[in-house]
Amino acid sequence: MALNFPDLTQLYAHGYDTVIDVRSPAEYAEDHLPGAINLPVLNDEERARVGTIYVQESPFLARKLGAALVFRNAANHIEQHLSHHEGSWKPLVYCWRGGQRSGSFTWMLQQIGWRADVIDGGYRTYRRLVSAYLYDDSLTHRLIALDGYTGTAKTDLLALLQRRGVQVLDLEALANHRGSLLGERPGGQPSQKAFESALSAALCAMDPARPVVVEAESSKIGSLNLPPSLWTTLCAAPRIHVAAPIEARAAYLVRAYDDILSDCDRLRDRLSPLRFHRGHEVVEGWMHLIDTGQKQALTQALMEQHYDPAYTKSRRSRSLEVLAKFDIASLDDDGLATAAAQIESLLDQL
Repeated sequence: MALNFPDLTQLYAHGYDTVIDVRSPAEYAEDHLPGAINLPVLNDEERARVGTIYVQESPFLARKLGAALVFRNAANHIEQHLSHHEGSWKPLVYCWRGGQRSGSFTWMLQQIGWRADVIDGGYRTYRRLVSAYLYDDSLTHRLIALDGYTGTAKTDLLALLQRRGVQVLDLEALANHRGSLLGERPGGQPSQKAFESALSAALCAMDPARPVVVEAESSKIGSLNLPPSLWTTLCAAPRIHVAAPIEARAAYLVRAYDDILSDCDRLRDRLSPLRFHRGHEVVEGWMHLIDTGQKQALTQALMEQHYDPAYTKSRRSRSLEVLAKFDIASLDDDGLATAAAQIESLLDQL
């Protein structure tokens, strides 16, 4: 009998040894249950072939071919990938909708003696639970937003706080983007669905009774949208404001953004569209600093002429509760460690 999970928290706490996604590699790459491994019983080409036969020729012929391919691939997975498991192994299997692919594979595992089960409704059920959690329900977590101008090392502070045992939600890490115009990271961003899977898994693993520190973000990180429940809660969250001298911020950004600052062609490409917002003369000044290799002067100019004015404007439009303000004279290891300890002490009092 297929397992039915009434909510996302219970699904994430499934208690099985391994979660197996038997969908095709392309389906798995777009999104999957966090931690699931991919053992496709139909690869992308096979899935397309079976689907074409189903539509253009005959459902019976498609099912016959599909069954042969599914059992052949499943047998290979059992021999190549699963043979090391003992008899007590408990896998949880799913496909697109909990139908023939996952049902056939689960049946084979059960015949061997493994305690396999299948998720009722498959991935579609999982997506409905994620959507309900992030789009329909109110977030119960107590968010504290780490706020401040660009270059105040907020991302590094989050990492330090997490190492000190503070609950932290690192949205930029989940989105694989630094949350700014120059924020691209190697590997690109996940799909919106994969981002939401990672986000919901992180939130479900946290204790709602304890504060969760998150960097103050806009409603989009790169190309990804923050779901409504999170965005609404983040907008209303009290702030911890971090400040630092602009020279220290510029030096920090040179270190943190060295990849794109060293790629002059990509840097010009990203900054050129700002002529419309900041004026031709300002952007030409940036281009001169790029051409002459003045990285720190460029980062300081970008903050003074673009990032800081945008931040100040957004702050004026909202009335926000500020719990505390921390001035960090130097954004080196010692300065950030001291600030992290002070923030942790503040959180302990909340």
